[in-house]
Amino acid sequence: MTDRTRAHVYVTGRVQGVFYRATTRDEARERGVGGWVMNLEDGRVEAVFEGPVEAVEAMVEWCHEGSDRAHVEDVEAEYGEPEGLDGFEIRR
Repeated sequence: MTDRTRAHVYVTGRVQGVFYRATTRDEARERGVGGWVMNLEDGRVEAVFEGPVEAVEAMVEWCHEGSDRAHVEDVEAEYGEPEGLDGFEIRR
């Protein structure tokens, strides 16, 4: 068993144009979580978090709130094996 995990997350709601990606990046970096976040054409935000289990789970929980201006309706998370992502970036 490993102490590291990966979460692939889709966030639904008013999550674009409300600093969701930038705030996610800042939260992930603060927690030492690697990965990326990006807007999807259908209005959702997609993110991948990799790192210590507790930190990744905390990021998934954080996604339910998101940035101050966001209105999150749903968060889908699928867990798997980490792929070794280092650092956290906003993808466009």
